[in-house]
Amino acid sequence: MIQLHDKHFVPFISAAEIDAAIGRLVKQAEEDLKGDIPVFIGVLNGSFMVVSDFVKKYSLPCEVSFVKMSSYEGTASTNSVKQLIGLSKSLEGRSVVIIEDIVDTGNTVAELKKIFEGHNLKQLKIATLFFKPEAYKQDIKLDYIGFEIPDKFIVGYGLDYDELGRNLPEVYQLKE
Repeated sequence: MIQLHDKHFVPFISAAEIDAAIGRLVKQAEEDLKGDIPVFIGVLNGSFMVVSDFVKKYSLPCEVSFVKMSSYEGTASTNSVKQLIGLSKSLEGRSVVIIEDIVDTGNTVAELKKIFEGHNLKQLKIATLFFKPEAYKQDIKLDYIGFEIPDKFIVGYGLDYDELGRNLPEVYQLKE
C-alpha cells in the first residue's frame, strides 16, 4: 500500500501487465496503419509514459506530438474540458492516433474529436491504456483499449492524485 497526500492506494496493475498491454496496442496499430506514417498525439500530462513506451515499441515510421487538456480536480472529473496547449502543424490528410492514459466519462475524447474534425484528417483513431466502461458517456468508438477497468480512481504510470504518483511504474487503486 502507498499513501499520496491524504489517500491510501493498493496495488492494482503491475508494470509487466502494462508493458504487455502496450505491446498489444502497438501490434494492433501497426496492422491498421501499415503503409502510413501516423501522427501519435499524446494527451498531457497523464499520457507521457504511455506515449513514450508506445512509440518505443512502434517499429514503423511515425511522428509524435502532444496536446494538453484538463478535466480533473483531485479525484473527480470536473465534467468540463479545456484545451490548454494546441498543435503547431497541419494534420491535413494525415492519420492521427490520439493516445490517452485513461478514458472514463469520455468528455476529453469528445472534445478532442471535435477539435480534430476541423483538420481534414485521413483518419482519426483513439487509443487508451485504461477504459472505464461504467463511466463512459459518449458514443465515440475507442479503437485500441489496453484494459477495461472498474470505475474506481487509480494512480501511477502517468496518472496522478493532485500531481503525485505519476512516476510509479505500476498502477494503484484507491483503497476503500
